[in-house]
Amino acid sequence: MRVLVVNAGSSSLKVSLLDHDDRVLGSEQVDQWSDTDASGVVAGLLGRHPEPDAVGHRVVHGGTRYTRPVLVDDEVIDGLSALVDLAPLHQPRALAGIAALHTLLPGVPAVACFDTAFHAHIPPPAALYALPREWNERLGLRRFGFHGLSHAYAVRRAAQITGQSLATTRVVSAHLGAGASLAAVRAGVGVDTTMGFTPLAGLVMATRSGDVDPGLVLWLLRDAGVGLPVLADVLEHRSGLAGLSGTSGDLREVRAAAQAGQPDAATALAVYAHRLAREAAAMTVAAGGLDLLVLTGGVGEHDPGVRAGLADHLEHLGVRIDPTANDQADGDAEITAGGARVRTVVVTAREDLQIAAGVREVLAGGAASSSGAGQRPEQHVDQRGGHQQ
Repeated sequence: MRVLVVNAGSSSLKVSLLDHDDRVLGSEQVDQWSDTDASGVVAGLLGRHPEPDAVGHRVVHGGTRYTRPVLVDDEVIDGLSALVDLAPLHQPRALAGIAALHTLLPGVPAVACFDTAFHAHIPPPAALYALPREWNERLGLRRFGFHGLSHAYAVRRAAQITGQSLATTRVVSAHLGAGASLAAVRAGVGVDTTMGFTPLAGLVMATRSGDVDPGLVLWLLRDAGVGLPVLADVLEHRSGLAGLSGTSGDLREVRAAAQAGQPDAATALAVYAHRLAREAAAMTVAAGGLDLLVLTGGVGEHDPGVRAGLADHLEHLGVRIDPTANDQADGDAEITAGGARVRTVVVTAREDLQIAAGVREVLAGGAASSSGAGQRPEQHVDQRGGHQQ
């Protein structure tokens, strides 16, 4: 089965065609894309390669309804559309990709694979907000978590690299990119994560604030005269590294500004590093300890400074990395220092492989895996597609 994987991010569009052995037959990427770009990108790819047997779409938010990959139909599209306000940077792009591919390949089955699915079984103490019970039940309020496709693959791949069994390994997985989150994994299952009801929560990100005191948000709205549309835009697009440093928020630009002596950029890096280390330690508690630290995503894969800083902060937990291995890491690589109790691994993000596995499971009607790599297409955990109901 040839699977065309469409990864429609908030800014980038990645499309890859995988054969039945998961070899990449061809790929295309657009770093900044509009809703009209998907058809052209895919058409160019298919002009050089055979038509796929199926299409797999990365969808950031599945709400409480979609906790496994699901075959896309009109009902599913309506359900995903109802979740746009929970992931305003990502959900419209996923829907645009689905629409474009349906027009371009109308006879090819499409499967939606969800970033929230890996976190669907986080236990209640980690998942629930301390809000009125009737709100949580009626509105489906909970910590959903995101980057699940990336976490699921990275954890599985890191265990392969180190030869550890996920059944007995306590893992903290760090997906660090423009968006960033951590996941605590025990016995191969996600048990906690830093993102929450939306992808705005948790770590400091490129343009997103991460966790902010809800009382501060109320004060800004009620007492500081900040309007709701402005506040929403600031928290999503003008906060994080961008807001603190006055740059675009790209970590490379922030680091260059700090090295050039700009104090705001240096402060931004310090805040970023502090929050990352603090939350990694919290995920260690949720995992019941730490045996394996996994770093993936654009920053996790390519920024030795971030990796070294995190390891320094977590040395008391048994994390130590080899400086030379860290500086030279390219692709999948173990960077653990000799004698360190915790293994540390860099994993190239391969959401495409995770999505392709989900597509094949859905179309074959196969059983789900515990890691979320291939989950059954049972879509109705409850009847809520989003908090609009």
